[in-house]
Amino acid sequence: MRIIIIAAVANNNVIGLNGNIPWHSSDDMKLFKETTSGYPVIMGRKTYQSLTKILPDRINIIISNSLKQVTGALVFCSLRSAINYCIQKKYEKIFIAGGGEIYSQSISFADELIISKFDLDNEGDIFFPKIEAAIWQLKNKIDFNGFSVYNYLRKLI
Repeated sequence: MRIIIIAAVANNNVIGLNGNIPWHSSDDMKLFKETTSGYPVIMGRKTYQSLTKILPDRINIIISNSLKQVTGALVFCSLRSAINYCIQKKYEKIFIAGGGEIYSQSISFADELIISKFDLDNEGDIFFPKIEAAIWQLKNKIDFNGFSVYNYLRKLI
């Protein structure tokens, strides 16, 4: 099973402001949907609450100590228990979709990063963790209008 972090990040590593992404890109949202459809998507409670609805065509997994049940989603009290569930179900890959705390917890064991980097320097209160060059190797970069998608693989040490 591959654990893949997927995120939209500004130049200054901002990923959120007041519980929302501080920009909108239809192209990035389309790419997110195409990439994650058919797979489990793990997100924290705040990320879930920023959505207008459950993500269709995906297994929505929410990490929360305060939410007990969410229609159309699975709720776990820890990232580890959610990943253990995915291992048990033998999913080919799972996506980690935020927010900041979930990214910080998962970057130490994720296999891959898919980062949409926007050419912006936004004000924010939530940041993506630093991508360490000693740990991550850039596999490829694809340029879009206003952002580029960087795909990193964990280096074998």
